[in-house]
Amino acid sequence: MLFARLGSAVARRAWLVVILAAIAFAGAGAIGADVANSLSSGGFSAPGAESTVAREVIEDRFGADAPNLVLLARPDPGTTDAATTVDVTTIRDAGLALTDRLAAEEGVADVISYWSLGGAPPLAADDRRSALVLASINGSDTAVNDRVGELIERYTGTTGDGLEVAVGGQAAVFHEVGETIESDLRTAELIALPLTLLLLLWVFRSVVAALLPVLIGGFAIVGTFVVLELLASVTEVSIFALNLTTALGLGLAIDYSLFVVTRYREERSGGLETRPALLRTVMTAGRAVAISGITVAASLAALLIFPLSFLRSFAYAGIPVVLLAVTGAVVVLPAILMVLGHRIDAGRIGRRRDPAEAAARAGRTWARLATAVMRRPLPIATVVVLVLLALGTPFLNINLGTPDDRVLSVDAASRQVSDALRSDYSSNEAQATTVVFTAESALDTDLATSAADTAAVLSTLASVSRVDSDSGVWLDGTQVLPAAPGDRRFAADDVEWLSVVPAVEPISADGEQLVADIREVATTAAGATVLVGGPSAELVDTKAALQARVPLALAIIASVIFVLLFLTFGSLLVPLKALVLNALSLTATLGAMVWVFQDGNLSGILGFTPTGMLDATTPILMFCIAFGLSMDYEVFLLSRIKEEYDRTGDNSASVVAGMARTGRVITAAALIISVVFLAFATSSVAFMTLFGLGLALAVLMDATVVRGLLVPSFMVMAGDANWWAPRWMRRIYHAVGMSDAAAEAAADSMVVDLSDAVGQAAPSDPSDQSASPPVGAGTP
Repeated sequence: MLFARLGSAVARRAWLVVILAAIAFAGAGAIGADVANSLSSGGFSAPGAESTVAREVIEDRFGADAPNLVLLARPDPGTTDAATTVDVTTIRDAGLALTDRLAAEEGVADVISYWSLGGAPPLAADDRRSALVLASINGSDTAVNDRVGELIERYTGTTGDGLEVAVGGQAAVFHEVGETIESDLRTAELIALPLTLLLLLWVFRSVVAALLPVLIGGFAIVGTFVVLELLASVTEVSIFALNLTTALGLGLAIDYSLFVVTRYREERSGGLETRPALLRTVMTAGRAVAISGITVAASLAALLIFPLSFLRSFAYAGIPVVLLAVTGAVVVLPAILMVLGHRIDAGRIGRRRDPAEAAARAGRTWARLATAVMRRPLPIATVVVLVLLALGTPFLNINLGTPDDRVLSVDAASRQVSDALRSDYSSNEAQATTVVFTAESALDTDLATSAADTAAVLSTLASVSRVDSDSGVWLDGTQVLPAAPGDRRFAADDVEWLSVVPAVEPISADGEQLVADIREVATTAAGATVLVGGPSAELVDTKAALQARVPLALAIIASVIFVLLFLTFGSLLVPLKALVLNALSLTATLGAMVWVFQDGNLSGILGFTPTGMLDATTPILMFCIAFGLSMDYEVFLLSRIKEEYDRTGDNSASVVAGMARTGRVITAAALIISVVFLAFATSSVAFMTLFGLGLALAVLMDATVVRGLLVPSFMVMAGDANWWAPRWMRRIYHAVGMSDAAAEAAADSMVVDLSDAVGQAAPSDPSDQSASPPVGAGTP
């Protein structure tokens, strides 16, 4: 009776609800408008991991970590000839001036260059046509991101004394990734909103009805901005959470509003007045929306168990945006419908159609499909399952990594610097692995010997270009350069560290093996605790931290959703079937994403650089979101099937009726939310393309292949066993479950009472009888 009381309260106080919602919307917009300034640009490291601790020790004791800023300087082609090298006197003087200028910048430390080190060969290109200036920017991830943006603007271009400078390095790469995503997000919104409105106009054939889901989306989005603003004051929240807020807020609000408005128009076309139609809508479609929202929120809540604040931030954004979308669709939207009455169909597009004929035409195709599938359920299910398993096969070879400059397009400025380092330089100076030595006790004072011995051994590894240390530069087991007098960049009283310059790509399988080799060698260091950090070590530690939590996340999602579906439908088989089918379709989606983005198929068409890896966080994020959305449509379809089954007791007829009444609206909802995700796939950042394309494919596959073919096949093969549960589970269901039959009976009873009251009251406004018929089929 919860939804009966809710619907009745909303109908009685519709204007109050609308006014309060408008005030809340305006207040949230004012409070959350600057939320981006409160969010973090970091959150990609696992707290407590060895590589994280190594970085923290270096930053704490030395004021800076390994270089995260690179200036690539070459003779200015506008003032020098093509044969000019970085060793020419005028270029050398300009290089020294550039080094001094950068060293004087606030927040910049450990500035070295080819010229300041007296012509150190590793810092010059093999053809001597360019050279490097390396530095570290101090501070938090957000502070580094802000500072590097200023430095990029200040140093990019010509110096005026013979040099042309490009800015790169890890800090510049992540800054450009953030700036690109922010720009792409605005573009995605400009693409998604018009297309979404056009699709809504196609579904509703009414301007007013089409605008309502967008309004609910705005309500959910700005409300979530306030939540993120509050959370950011107590914990780290990634700025990338705004992407999910916009995509999921708009998509789910439209989905939920689509189901509610369609059901309301269906009830109105069936002869009910506004108030009883609204009540029945809240008690049926509203109930299904609420249950669906809980399943999506439960899937997103699993992200909270991962140690990376980047992933947890998507739960911080996703849970409130889902709950606010549900609130908007179940409370605010019905109040607006009550206020609008027949004006819901204002701005009609196209000709008026007979309600019965419109409903029959909309459901006829889906009814025929369901009937055809149910005639041959086993062969159809077998073929579809085999196809999905085949699509999922590449997933068995998934190789997870962390993002680097190659997620950017080849014409991105920081990407071009990194590509130049790969092609023109013999070693990757900007992505060195760090090895930190700390004394195990106050009596262990010979750290210098342990560090020097380890440096000598590490320099013999085939994957190591050289090792820089407090004792000097080591190459092939030999000290080739002594430490510069007074240079204490690598040593403090009880801490020393090494910079191991790799001869392999840091973010790769070779980089992971390098970390394993370094850690094995480090175990032999006497009298010291050794920590290994740097990009390659962060890759290894991040993968380990995420993979350790994946089984728990899967268990949480499966358990919570099983319980929710059981309490909703009172069946043992229905939740198990839903979990298996969703896992099957998502495996196929992830397999397709591995084939495309990891293996590089279609990279030319989609415009990304394959690295042989997928960003480790993206499949996890995709799984949690897509699993929740898949259950979203499962709940809508099964709610209508169960409604028919409770009324007729005929399993096969109920499946046909459920698909006929929900097929069009589920397909429309999936199409609309896919448009939103595909708009994000237009990003020039590879993992955003993966995210958008993968989720769009998952949603469309689930709404068509799974709902259209597999669900009716398995439902007809199971027969009445679909709704069976052991006696002890039935007792639980009857005690605390959310019975469809009870909700339907309550809705019928209250609707009859309200209809009788309306019939005995004064005649209603004649204009209210002109409510237009629905264009689409019904909804749960």
